[in-house]
Amino acid sequence: MTQERKRVLLESLVAQVESEVVTMRKAAYDAAEAATHAEAKPENDKDTRALEASYLAAGQAERVRALEIALRHLVGLELQDVSASKPICASAVITLEDAAGNRAVYFMSPHGGGLKLNLEETTIQVVTPQSPLGKALLGRVLGDTIELRGKAGLREMSIVDVW
Repeated sequence: MTQERKRVLLESLVAQVESEVVTMRKAAYDAAEAATHAEAKPENDKDTRALEASYLAAGQAERVRALEIALRHLVGLELQDVSASKPICASAVITLEDAAGNRAVYFMSPHGGGLKLNLEETTIQVVTPQSPLGKALLGRVLGDTIELRGKAGLREMSIVDVW
């Protein structure tokens, strides 16, 4: 059952990244068109509209390439069976609880950090291993406590569920 729920999460994440790829492809195309449009032709030696548009197009094309690589990694992501005794790794779903009893649920993924997924009326935030939270969680097990530094200072959170 948990693997099916993870599959739903992963499919939702893949759909979000696919949508972002489509959006960024259009933005890159539009920026390239703007850079080569007749109206972008410099009117004087200080007019840099075409140059700026070409930089924007190049940046957006690079973002498309990065998203396409991320998408390939996500499609090929093997869902791990993470339980109480196994260390947290990619594809783990982790519930953290602070001292006040506030809970947050995270999906460890190689890409898509910050995106939010919904599963059975629960909002689950994607966290990558490169993020501070991801680094703190990798290799931990159910029952461990992690420390996070943030704007409000040091915060301790306990791992209360992993699947």
